[in-house]
Order: sequence, then structure tokens, then C-alpha cells
Amino acid sequence: MRGAVQQEPAYVIHRRPWRETTLQVDIFTLNHGRMSVIARGGNSAKSPLKAQLQPFQPLLIDWTGKSDLKTLVQLELREAPRLSQTRALYSGLYINELLQRVLPAADPHPELFACYIESLQALAGVKVNGDVEPILRRFERAFAAALGYDFSWDQTTDTGSPVEVGRYYGYDPTQGIVSASGADARLGRLPGEALIALAGDDYSDESARRTAKRVMRVLVDFLLQGKPLHSRSLFSHSVSSSERTL
Repeated sequence: MRGAVQQEPAYVIHRRPWRETTLQVDIFTLNHGRMSVIARGGNSAKSPLKAQLQPFQPLLIDWTGKSDLKTLVQLELREAPRLSQTRALYSGLYINELLQRVLPAADPHPELFACYIESLQALAGVKVNGDVEPILRRFERAFAAALGYDFSWDQTTDTGSPVEVGRYYGYDPTQGIVSASGADARLGRLPGEALIALAGDDYSDESARRTAKRVMRVLVDFLLQGKPLHSRSLFSHSVSSSERTL
């Protein structure tokens, strides 16, 4: 079969109706990156595909086709983590929307795929009113790295100097952490002790959490190039302003 792929690990990140009873499904795959497939009959009431092609459901997918839009041949369900808590669910939708809106099509990122699985598993373990911030920040960082925007929390790019406790720094998506004198930085007043904590993947201190949120918000908005995220609106209506993590 020409252009055929079999048993490809994948997750649904978005789906929508396409031509009457057909679904167009955006998937994130291990070896092919973000792809779009059409599921013929998937939007009909009697089709099992409508229930199977759900977000966060791990799949093994067969498809065919040589154009950008492939045709789903068959799928196999695998055991799925359940995102039962509202905060975890909206966080998962946010991660999916980042992938669907920003990740280039047909560009494999196996390390990001592994991070995606780890993030879903971590979100599935979140309790009522549980903490999702470290999970989201780690995924955002892996996502940015996959797109070529990784940086060191504890090293300035403009001077090459290590970050120091008691000093303040700036951040710019195209440069990373910069000295406080950097005139072009999008963010300023980032405390050195918070940046050092983040370099050690330590989110226990409120200053570090706040700093990570500020930095990753600027980076994600830069990657989105001004496009809004629907998941942010959903999250903002479900929690108070003090609890927002996106």
C-alpha cells in the first residue's frame, strides 16, 4: 500500500467534523510528529471511532496516503491515563492546543513525545485542587526546546556569566536569560535565586514558581505569534485569578 504507516504510537490532540460523517483528526505521533488524518464514518452515530478518537487516548494507528491529509485505516486502543480532575483536564487541553497550534506538521520529536506521555501520566495523578504548575512548566520547557528555544536558567547569554543570588535579570525568547542591563529583554526583575532554583528543577519556592510562570508565558506567547489559546479561556473561567497557571 503506497504511503502506508502501520502501528504508529499516537495521541489525538484535536478533532473536528469534515464532510458529513467524516472526522478530521490531528494526532501527535512518535515517529512522524504532528499529523492530520481523516476518519471516514467517524462522525456517524454508529461508528465506534467517535468514542475511540478522544484526547489523551493512547493509540496505535495505521494510515495511508501521500498528501498532507492521510486516511485512517485502523486503530488499536491502549491503556489510557484518566484526567479526572478539572484542573488536570484543562491543563491537558492546554498542552494539546500548544501542539496543535504551534508544532510544525510532519516534524518528528521523539523526546517531546516522551515528555507528553510523562505529562499526561503526571496530570492523571493530580488530586482535587492539586498542583499542576511544575508539570506544565516542564512540558513548556520541553516544547520550547523542541522548537529551538531552549535556554539555561542560570547562565546569561549576553555576558556568559553565571546567575548570582541577590541580582536581577531579564529574559527574551530569542536570547534566553540576560543581564539586567539588557535593554531588549521582554521581562525584567527576575531574581537570581529563583533562576538558580529553576536550573535545579526546584519549584518549591513561590518566587521560583512565579518567575517560571512569567518566563514561560512570554515564551509561549512568542511562539503563538499573537494567536489566542482557547484552553486559557476555559481555565480562566474554572479557577480564580490567583490560581491560574496558564
